[in-house]
Amino acid sequence: MGGLLSYSGLTTKIRAMEGRFLDDRQYREITELPDVPSAVTYLKQKPSYRDIFADRDESTLHRGEIEEMLRLSIYRDFTKLYRFSNQEQRKFLRLYFRRYEVFIIKKCLNTIFDHREVSLNLSRFYDFFNQHSQLDIALLSSCSSVEEFVNNLKGTEYYTALKGLLGTESPTLFDYEMALDLYYFRLIWRYKDKILKKKDLEEITEAYGQKFDLLNLQWIYRCKAYYHMQSTDVYALLVPVHYKLKAPQIKALVEAESTQAFEAILAATYYAKRYEEFNAATLEAMYAHILKHVLSSESRKHPYSIATLYSYLYHKEHEVNRLVIALECVRYNVAPDEAMKYISKT
Repeated sequence: MGGLLSYSGLTTKIRAMEGRFLDDRQYREITELPDVPSAVTYLKQKPSYRDIFADRDESTLHRGEIEEMLRLSIYRDFTKLYRFSNQEQRKFLRLYFRRYEVFIIKKCLNTIFDHREVSLNLSRFYDFFNQHSQLDIALLSSCSSVEEFVNNLKGTEYYTALKGLLGTESPTLFDYEMALDLYYFRLIWRYKDKILKKKDLEEITEAYGQKFDLLNLQWIYRCKAYYHMQSTDVYALLVPVHYKLKAPQIKALVEAESTQAFEAILAATYYAKRYEEFNAATLEAMYAHILKHVLSSESRKHPYSIATLYSYLYHKEHEVNRLVIALECVRYNVAPDEAMKYISKT
């Protein structure tokens, strides 16, 4: 009864917003359009994106602007749900919000490492981050060096996560992004037990536990198949969480002498036994498939729980990711059948 009382209004709101998600037929219609302005015109007709693009001339929008506006729709939906949530639900949303901060930090770092001469314009996001974040994104987006950028993070939790890299020899963008991801993942896993209880905690543990397992499997395989990294270096890249994958399995996978040996060990894991098409070649596609399955299933079984909230945020972000891919396919005249293959893998 407690879950029903605390989630009934929020669940009703989420179900109404979910009704606006695009389906495969609509993605197909986008891929069949002649150009990107036509695709934006199409999105203007959809409730989820009508307000975002309403006052913009699609013929003048460039690629970066369109992607920013699509991402703005994610932030707008987060704000709607935050306003509709009670104090307990907001604890989870504040934790989840770190994901958006990490995205902005990465975007700024990408600009610095690309040695762009112009400042990054993130002004569309100011209102949202001023409401929910302690990051000064106007200041951060104007930085011209990594050292200046990291120093301007002083007073935030991300400074500690990144400052150690300043003293290392030639850290790369990959090093900074990995440090941010690992910090965020550890934070999620540590604080979920402090802010959630009972069924909510069980569902989030299930969702993030499988997410971290699947990310670790992807990283181990990439490191072995493409980068031929030493085992000690691979361990440093892994999320320090063991859920369905236990420590001995992780060790065996990392130290497998060949990709063939890796695949044999992988075949004995929970995921390979649970999902028929799960193998080394399908790791990335199955990552998206399994997470969508877990979240959708938990949301259906327990509609009056945190799973419904997390499921919506997850699917909204992936809708935007799929739209970006669809628009790129339109831009480069990729055949609709081929474009749908790319979209379906996301």
